[in-house]
This record gives sequence, C-alpha cells and structure tokens, in this order.
Amino acid sequence: MNNTLICFFSASSNKITKQVAEKLAKIIQGDLFEIEPKEIYTEKDLDWTNNESRSSIEMQNKNSRPGIKNKINNLDNYNKVIIGFPIWWYTAPTIINTFLEENNLEGKDIYIFITSGSSTDKGIIDDLKETYPKLNYISSKRFTKEDQEDSYLEWIRE
Repeated sequence: MNNTLICFFSASSNKITKQVAEKLAKIIQGDLFEIEPKEIYTEKDLDWTNNESRSSIEMQNKNSRPGIKNKINNLDNYNKVIIGFPIWWYTAPTIINTFLEENNLEGKDIYIFITSGSSTDKGIIDDLKETYPKLNYISSKRFTKEDQEDSYLEWIRE
C-alpha cells in the first residue's frame, strides 16, 4: 500500500494503539506518525473515574483542543491516511480533533482504527462525520493486540 500514512495517538503506558499502528505500518508498508501531545498525559491525567482529571475535563468540553507537539511536513505525499486512537468516553479523544483541524485531509481516503478493552467503534465514525463532514471516511475497525495480520489486511482491502 504505497502512499499510506498511519497516524496514531497513544496516551497510556499500555501502548496497545501504538502496537497496532506499528503492525499496520509493517504489514501495509506505510509510514508511521505519532500524534504526540505538547503536554504528556500522566496516569493521574488519564484517570477516567476522576471528574477532575485532565482527560475527564477535556472530554467534557467539546471545544477542548489539546496541543500537538509534532507536525506532518509531507502530507501531500499520501492519498490514504489511517488514524488510530483509544476510545475515550465512547468517542475520539479531543486531541484527534486538534489533529484533524491542523491537517488538511480533504480528498484523502481516511480509515479509523480504535483500541478499547470493551467499547466498539460504533458511533465513532458518525461523530467524526458530523464534526468533519468534508472528509472521505472509508472504514473503521476496533483492534486489539491479539489481532492477526489477516484481519489488518482484510480491513484495508474492504
């Protein structure tokens, strides 16, 4: 798969999203880009059971746009962009909104993969389509670190 960029956000020490992104990049021979927050999330920041944690506060505010440390310099080289992230509060973390607003992805085929212990990808694409209707969403899929190469290839080839 030439001209494919795999972008991912992985905040926790668990790093399942990063592992899935790395597997995808290897299997489809795509380039890898990590969406890194300007301010790293601590375990305390990620405590979803605490309404005062940073992630809880960000997710309660639909206008929250956490800063991103790094930039993509050659986005024009890609016609397919795969974006991966863990589910936060049944949708994409707000840093994904920052990423989508800072990068012009119009005209590119966009695939979304999510990682979660129990949530599904249902509704995630709908949320993104509603917020960013000009983007060309092809497919979404939930992955775990146990998924085999066949499931990655099958998803991208659909």
